[in-house]
Amino acid sequence: MLHAIVQVVLNGVAILIASRIVPGIHYTGSLGYLLLVGLVFGLVNLLVKPLVALLSLPLIILTLGLFYLVINGLMLYLSTFFLAHLKIDGCLPAILGGLVIGVFNWVVRAFTRA
Repeated sequence: MLHAIVQVVLNGVAILIASRIVPGIHYTGSLGYLLLVGLVFGLVNLLVKPLVALLSLPLIILTLGLFYLVINGLMLYLSTFFLAHLKIDGCLPAILGGLVIGVFNWVVRAFTRA
């Protein structure tokens, strides 16, 4: 249970960082709403991302895994349909935001796992 709460908080922080770094991603909500953003993004990744990854497996293999960047961007863009205070201006900011979120999660995992 604690791991899930921490993951929701980290997802929210990652999206906040992406909104500060990537032009085209706009977050205007409060810190409390950031928890909802992390929860929605986590649920989209949990429910939709495996199906999209399975259906796009030939593209993932063809691009040697680089298509995962597009999938991460699509999951971020899909999350905006459920969130009023998160806006993304297009496909390229979504992909760059997915890259920033992925790098953030990678760095956090590198420092938390023994």
